[in-house]
Amino acid sequence: MQSTGNPDGMPEIVVSASAYDRLSDMADAAAARSPHVARQLLRELDRATIVSDDAVPAGTVQIGSTVHYQLDGTEPREVRLTLPIDADIAKGTVSILTPVGAALLGLSEGQAIEFASPQGGRHSLRVLAVRPPA
Repeated sequence: MQSTGNPDGMPEIVVSASAYDRLSDMADAAAARSPHVARQLLRELDRATIVSDDAVPAGTVQIGSTVHYQLDGTEPREVRLTLPIDADIAKGTVSILTPVGAALLGLSEGQAIEFASPQGGRHSLRVLAVRPPA
């Protein structure tokens, strides 16, 4: 495992090596049109522990995972984390290039994270359950 750094107070996250490379490139490309989310995703990637694709622990949110989570203490929600091209909130999919999608990446069941919205509000997200990608 390779850790690229983890600021104090943030939950440990794990990302596969192939996802790390693809998402780093995607965040760089999105910086001009979505700077807040691109920065958020890059911060998550910077602090992630990078593992081989076959070493991602069970119960860890990856692209394609279905995640049951709670946002700001509201009713639990369920989404599948996707690349932007596959995102459709009406179908229960959320892009990695959204504040919630970037926050979910690499978390495991039971972990929580706080993040800022583009408007500056603070949010708290807790992962309740994770189903692996199909």
